[in-house]
Amino acid sequence: MGQRDGPLLIFGGPYSNVQATRALLAVAAARGIGGDHMLCTGDIVAYCGAPAATVAAIRAAGCAVVAGNCERQLAAGAPDCGCGFADGSACDLLSAGWYGFARARVSAQDAAWMGQLPDIVTFRHQGARYAAVHGGATDIARFIWPDSDDAVFAQEWVAVEAACGPVDHIIAGHCGIPFIRTLPQGRWINAGVIGMPPHDGRQQTRFAVLDGGDVQIMRLDYDVAGAIYDMCSAGLTQGYDSALRRGYWPSEDVLPETLRVPSLASG
Repeated sequence: MGQRDGPLLIFGGPYSNVQATRALLAVAAARGIGGDHMLCTGDIVAYCGAPAATVAAIRAAGCAVVAGNCERQLAAGAPDCGCGFADGSACDLLSAGWYGFARARVSAQDAAWMGQLPDIVTFRHQGARYAAVHGGATDIARFIWPDSDDAVFAQEWVAVEAACGPVDHIIAGHCGIPFIRTLPQGRWINAGVIGMPPHDGRQQTRFAVLDGGDVQIMRLDYDVAGAIYDMCSAGLTQGYDSALRRGYWPSEDVLPETLRVPSLASG
């Protein structure tokens, strides 16, 4: 991306949620942030009901996009999302429904575009060099959480720098939980996703703005009812539709124990 001083809007996981995508683009426009100062950490297409419209909105915005596992799998014509869910887990079983729906609706042209997206994007901002990946550099679908071991971050940092040279900070996505972790090497920044709430009981989703070296994670309001309507119309009612309404994911089996909600387990 080269030099990108000034406010930079960072977001992940549009997840076929065109209502959230349009709301984010409206926020960018209101702040005077153009597509050349926007970065998506991948997974444009996933759980929700408007995959083609969401891809069209992202492509029209002209923002930089890091390839997510969903982009890689769709481009390859793969039979599953490659999300890294454990075989037979609730998340793995739920993915069969939305991935098949999305795969049938992503055009050959869009799939080809996805296949050309980079695994790592770099840029300079306010004197610092940043690299952006999807999950990790060692594994595109690696789940890296706010409380992952220091060794996990250290391993990924080495892998990123082996691929693109020294960096001061790393931006990532995939896990769906926004966080900023300060490490000896620099900051690991996850802006969260705009297509699904971060399992916190709120309907709002998340994005981030990098400005003057500071990163602020922000809440995104959007037309939740419209997104749920699209999912119900598509027959995508296996649980992620209720996640948009309730603010909790349909399964916690992908989450570490520290991020699970005790009241959900007890019913």
